Amino acid sequence: MLDKNENPEKEVENVDVNPLTNTEEVVESVESSDAEAPETAEVIEAIDNQVAEDAEKSDEKNEIPMLDYESMELEGLVEELEKLVKNNPVQQIKANADAIKNAFNSKFGKLLSDKKEAFLAEGGNVIDFQFSSPIKSSYNTLLGEYKTKRDAYYKELDGQLKANLEKRNQVIEALKVLIENGDAKTMYNDFRDLQTQWKGIGAVPRTKYNDTWKIYHHHVERFYDLLHLSKDFRELDFKHNLEEKLKLISRAESLAEKENINDAFKELQDLHKLWKEEVGPVSKEYREDVWQKFSNATKVIHDKRHDHFRALKSQHQDIIDVKLAVIEKIAAFDTSNNKTHKDWQNSIKGIEALRKEYFDAGKLPYAKSEAVWQKFKAATKKFNAAKNTFYKHEKGTQNDNLKAKMALIELAESLRESEDWETSTNTMKRIQSDWKKIGHVPRKFSDDIWKRFKAACNFYFDRLHARKNELNKEQQVLVDTKKEYLEQLKVSETTSLEDVNAAIAKWKELGSLPRNMRHLDGKFNKQIDAAYEKLNLGKEEVAMMKFKNVINSYLDQEDFRKLDNEQFFLRKKIDETVREMQQLENNLSFISNATEDNPFVINVRQGINKHKEDLDVWQLKLDYLKKLKY
Repeated sequence: MLDKNENPEKEVENVDVNPLTNTEEVVESVESSDAEAPETAEVIEAIDNQVAEDAEKSDEKNEIPMLDYESMELEGLVEELEKLVKNNPVQQIKANADAIKNAFNSKFGKLLSDKKEAFLAEGGNVIDFQFSSPIKSSYNTLLGEYKTKRDAYYKELDGQLKANLEKRNQVIEALKVLIENGDAKTMYNDFRDLQTQWKGIGAVPRTKYNDTWKIYHHHVERFYDLLHLSKDFRELDFKHNLEEKLKLISRAESLAEKENINDAFKELQDLHKLWKEEVGPVSKEYREDVWQKFSNATKVIHDKRHDHFRALKSQHQDIIDVKLAVIEKIAAFDTSNNKTHKDWQNSIKGIEALRKEYFDAGKLPYAKSEAVWQKFKAATKKFNAAKNTFYKHEKGTQNDNLKAKMALIELAESLRESEDWETSTNTMKRIQSDWKKIGHVPRKFSDDIWKRFKAACNFYFDRLHARKNELNKEQQVLVDTKKEYLEQLKVSETTSLEDVNAAIAKWKELGSLPRNMRHLDGKFNKQIDAAYEKLNLGKEEVAMMKFKNVINSYLDQEDFRKLDNEQFFLRKKIDETVREMQQLENNLSFISNATEDNPFVINVRQGINKHKEDLDVWQLKLDYLKKLKY
């Protein structure tokens, strides 16, 4: 009751007390100027980040009514949770599910407290208190089902976001190609097609949203400003875009008159999304002016929202002060003179009174309550630790130790005849270690349980040692044979691919080495790698032969962990190589006047070609691994 991990005082409504967003990074907007005040730039960047987050979570918006869950009984809360889980998309029920969770935890905590108080009033020891409820079991089952569906949804969403990001990058690449190589007769229509494709692509990961848009917007402006398009088309587009942006500015300015600042802020985010996603650039002479007007309107809404939350903060501070005063009382609560069960019963009642005073002080939004709640938990931790220590000794530690040692005996006896040597040996060693950590048991049982435990362990380890003696003789013969063959291989001439393959086949035929001698496999692989290098083969072919030789040795050893690690390494190298290629290609895209014989251009292109060669080899290796069945 006193050491619950969950904060039961979170409000149903999630109030954002940060007047910007939770994002701390500040990145300069593409359309903002160097002269823009840092405060305004920070506001714009915060809204951009919020727009990115909202775009990623667009499917989570819902119109599910928020009921008065605090007034419902436990059974009603479970019924409402079941309706939510069964009848709604899982991504749309978070706010309602969290509200039900907070209400249920608060009410069940009160029920648990009442049951415990009645139990103690009847003379029971707190260490013996137990309480279970069918309604709690039903609640836990539904909550588990909700979390399973939620996790599956976010896993699928992550894949879709990445796919959309790839599509957006493809549009950007197509736009770059159009700028460099487009046919003057058709390029405007081609450009409009790319704009349509861009708008039709769904959300991308929020961390990529703004950067991707900035790159796209940069090339859109390049298209208009650097190429000789039809002047009529361009001016028509610029005029239309200017009209639309002026409309957005007017709407943004009108938001200052709204009474509900939260509604105004949400609408402002929608306007920013339209500005970025729907409306194209305007002519250079208007760009700075319209952006400055839009930024100023944004700043006005931000300042109003900031003042609003400052007022809320003042209201919450009174509640926080009361709760902190209670926490100080709990932290200073003295139990040093408690010697009897009656002493502890009186102390428990005192702490319960303080807990009630804490919760009666009022509720806070999560962002404010969590820090206070952690202090509350820390204050009660000292009391709980002392109380639990007393009652554990009161109950009788030795009886608990007896139960623990009997469980170890049963486990040891179940493994006496086991043939799963590796797993069973590790378990038996752990059992022996655990036995030593368990304290004394009642004297009348001590000798008997020790004899049973010792007999079970000795029986197993006697069998293990006998088996090792037999295996050691056979394994030593194999090790000596492979060492001898390795020496022969060092002085022999392997002049053809057939010779190399024959050597590999011979090595496998000799048998698998024991784990402690597998370094010989590494020496053999080095010999084979050297032999491949001497053959008249292509670089890629040699690399694949070396790779297959190593992978096949892992397969022979059934070392699946190394195979998995190899897959992870290859995927990582592929991702790194692709990113480096993209960075180099992006660098080239910003060089508009350099010729092909420019040393920098030559160096970058050589780097790209080298990465492409490496990428081909990495991909071949990964494809080979993925085909394996292990």
